[in-house]
Amino acid sequence: DPRGTYKCRTEGRPESPSLQVYYRMCQNCIEVDAPTISGIVVADVVATVFLAVAVYCITGQAKGRMSRASDRQNLIANEQLYQ
Repeated sequence: DPRGTYKCRTEGRPESPSLQVYYRMCQNCIEVDAPTISGIVVADVVATVFLAVAVYCITGQAKGRMSRASDRQNLIANEQLYQ
């Protein structure tokens, strides 16, 4: 336990001002090492790629939809009324 008040004493010099040290251990801390960090990074990259592929697949279906003939006929009919 390094808690306490410390002073630096050397021969031929006056005492230095005191230094108070308070040290507290973390009881709920988790030690994170290199394999843990790399696992988190790899999982994040895989999840991001999976999400990007899912969004691409969902939005790709909307682009391939052809307009219906009835939509086109309605637009032409409306334009004739305005002319």
